[in-house]
Amino acid sequence: MAKEERLKEYRSKRDFHRTPEPSGDRETMSEGPIFVIQKHEATRLHYDFRLEVGGVLKSWAVPRGPSTDPKEKRLAVATEDHPLDYAGFEGIIPAGQYGGGTVIVWDQGVYRNLKESEGQSMEEALERGLAAVWLEGEKLRGGYALIRTRRRGKDEWLLIKMNDEQAETERVITLARPESVISGKTIEEVAAGTNHDR
Repeated sequence: MAKEERLKEYRSKRDFHRTPEPSGDRETMSEGPIFVIQKHEATRLHYDFRLEVGGVLKSWAVPRGPSTDPKEKRLAVATEDHPLDYAGFEGIIPAGQYGGGTVIVWDQGVYRNLKESEGQSMEEALERGLAAVWLEGEKLRGGYALIRTRRRGKDEWLLIKMNDEQAETERVITLARPESVISGKTIEEVAAGTNHDR
């Protein structure tokens, strides 16, 4: 599917004359497949987990945020694909706009497809409902699995930390490291317009 088609739903939900979010018209070059996790205070606080796949950011809303504990299974609700330049978006989406609220870039980095050794592209792994990635972020590192399940007749996903040397059970990473990796600000500081040098 072409990038324009993949971004159709994303663009249909937004008025780019009113929201500072990127429209996806700009081409973005990355050093390898990227991932980004954006903390988003909208109707409810959640974290948006995004992976670069096929020229767009495949996206899941994770209500409780990611975990570094392999025993924690985190619900991840698939959302519309986002443009690659959304990976750097941090700011306030105006009230009344789709997703209105404050967004920070909580983590970012590159990732590796762990299913590639089995001959599966990321598209194929996601289509089959079992993707495994190795994240090299500023906060999250190591293996994570995305597993599709069916509940109440619809698809849902689980985001689970793999049991590797990067696993950590003693702290809640989202509480220990609440700040943006871009600005150093917390979501509350961005919402309040507080200046804060990183």
